[in-house]
Amino acid sequence: MSANADAFCGYKSKVFNYIILETGLAQLVEHWSPKPGVGSSSLSTRAKVRIMNIVSYVKESFSELKEHVSWTPLPELSNLTVIVLLFSIIFALIIWFADSVLSRVIKFYFELIN
Repeated sequence: MSANADAFCGYKSKVFNYIILETGLAQLVEHWSPKPGVGSSSLSTRAKVRIMNIVSYVKESFSELKEHVSWTPLPELSNLTVIVLLFSIIFALIIWFADSVLSRVIKFYFELIN
Protein backbone atom coordinates (compact mmCIF):
# COMPACT_ATOMS: atom_id res chain seq x y z
CA MET A 1 0.00 0.00 0.00
CA SER A 2 1.12 3.50 -0.62
CA ALA A 3 1.43 6.20 2.02
CA ASN A 4 -1.77 7.87 0.78
CA ALA A 5 -3.70 4.61 1.04
CA ASP A 6 -2.40 4.07 4.60
CA ALA A 7 -3.41 7.59 5.56
CA PHE A 8 -6.87 7.11 4.07
CA CYS A 9 -7.35 3.80 5.93
CA GLY A 10 -6.39 5.49 9.20
CA TYR A 11 -8.82 8.32 8.48
CA LYS A 12 -11.52 5.85 7.55
CA SER A 13 -11.15 3.91 10.83
CA LYS A 14 -11.29 7.17 12.83
CA VAL A 15 -14.50 8.18 11.07
CA PHE A 16 -15.95 4.70 11.60
CA ASN A 17 -15.13 4.81 15.33
CA TYR A 18 -16.70 8.26 15.58
CA ILE A 19 -19.88 7.05 13.87
CA ILE A 20 -20.14 4.11 16.27
CA LEU A 21 -19.73 6.40 19.28
CA GLU A 22 -22.33 8.82 17.95
CA THR A 23 -24.77 6.00 17.18
CA GLY A 24 -24.39 4.65 20.69
CA LEU A 25 -25.12 8.08 22.12
CA ALA A 26 -28.15 8.47 19.84
CA GLN A 27 -29.50 5.14 21.03
CA LEU A 28 -29.14 6.24 24.65
CA VAL A 29 -30.89 9.53 23.96
CA GLU A 30 -33.76 7.79 22.21
CA HIS A 31 -34.02 5.18 24.92
CA TRP A 32 -34.16 7.67 27.80
CA SER A 33 -36.13 10.39 26.08
CA PRO A 34 -39.80 10.79 26.99
CA LYS A 35 -40.44 11.37 23.29
CA PRO A 36 -39.69 8.21 21.29
CA GLY A 37 -38.34 9.91 18.15
CA VAL A 38 -36.03 12.49 19.73
CA GLY A 39 -32.57 10.91 19.44
CA SER A 40 -32.50 9.00 16.22
CA SER A 41 -35.68 7.82 14.66
CA SER A 42 -34.00 5.55 12.11
CA LEU A 43 -32.38 2.97 14.38
CA SER A 44 -34.33 0.15 12.77
CA THR A 45 -33.26 1.42 9.34
CA ARG A 46 -29.59 1.24 10.36
CA ALA A 47 -30.14 -2.27 11.74
CA LYS A 48 -31.72 -3.34 8.43
CA VAL A 49 -28.78 -1.88 6.50
CA ARG A 50 -26.31 -3.82 8.68
CA ILE A 51 -28.27 -7.04 8.19
CA MET A 52 -28.42 -6.45 4.44
CA ASN A 53 -24.64 -5.86 4.43
CA ILE A 54 -24.11 -9.18 6.22
CA VAL A 55 -26.45 -11.01 3.83
CA SER A 56 -24.70 -9.41 0.87
CA TYR A 57 -21.30 -10.43 2.26
CA VAL A 58 -22.40 -14.07 2.67
CA LYS A 59 -23.87 -14.18 -0.86
CA GLU A 60 -20.69 -12.71 -2.34
CA SER A 61 -18.56 -15.19 -0.39
CA PHE A 62 -20.49 -18.16 -1.76
CA SER A 63 -20.30 -16.70 -5.25
CA GLU A 64 -16.54 -16.35 -4.86
CA LEU A 65 -16.25 -19.98 -3.75
CA LYS A 66 -18.33 -21.23 -6.68
CA GLU A 67 -16.86 -19.15 -9.49
CA HIS A 68 -13.30 -18.16 -8.63
CA VAL A 69 -11.83 -20.95 -6.50
CA SER A 70 -10.14 -23.84 -8.27
CA TRP A 71 -11.01 -27.09 -6.53
CA THR A 72 -8.93 -30.26 -6.75
CA PRO A 73 -10.61 -32.98 -8.86
CA LEU A 74 -12.12 -35.82 -6.78
CA PRO A 75 -9.82 -38.65 -8.03
CA GLU A 76 -6.69 -36.61 -7.28
CA LEU A 77 -8.12 -35.59 -3.93
CA SER A 78 -8.75 -39.24 -3.04
CA ASN A 79 -5.17 -40.21 -3.97
CA LEU A 80 -3.72 -37.36 -1.93
CA THR A 81 -5.90 -38.29 1.06
CA VAL A 82 -4.64 -41.89 0.97
CA ILE A 83 -1.05 -40.67 0.80
CA VAL A 84 -1.56 -38.40 3.80
CA LEU A 85 -3.18 -41.22 5.79
CA LEU A 86 -0.32 -43.62 4.99
CA PHE A 87 2.36 -41.13 6.00
CA SER A 88 0.43 -40.29 9.17
CA ILE A 89 0.30 -43.98 10.14
CA ILE A 90 4.00 -44.47 9.31
CA PHE A 91 4.96 -41.39 11.32
CA ALA A 92 2.81 -42.54 14.28
CA LEU A 93 4.54 -45.96 14.21
CA ILE A 94 7.99 -44.31 14.16
CA ILE A 95 7.06 -42.12 17.14
CA TRP A 96 5.65 -45.16 19.00
CA PHE A 97 8.83 -47.15 18.32
CA ALA A 98 11.10 -44.29 19.47
CA ASP A 99 8.99 -43.81 22.60
CA SER A 100 9.12 -47.54 23.43
CA VAL A 101 12.90 -47.72 22.96
CA LEU A 102 13.57 -44.57 24.97
CA SER A 103 11.29 -45.65 27.81
CA ARG A 104 13.14 -49.01 28.05
CA VAL A 105 16.51 -47.21 27.98
CA ILE A 106 15.43 -44.85 30.78
CA LYS A 107 13.95 -47.75 32.80
CA PHE A 108 17.20 -49.72 32.40
CA TYR A 109 19.23 -46.64 33.44
CA PHE A 110 17.21 -46.14 36.64
CA GLU A 111 17.44 -49.85 37.52
CA LEU A 112 21.20 -49.63 36.96
CA ILE A 113 21.72 -46.67 39.33
CA ASN A 114 19.53 -48.16 42.10
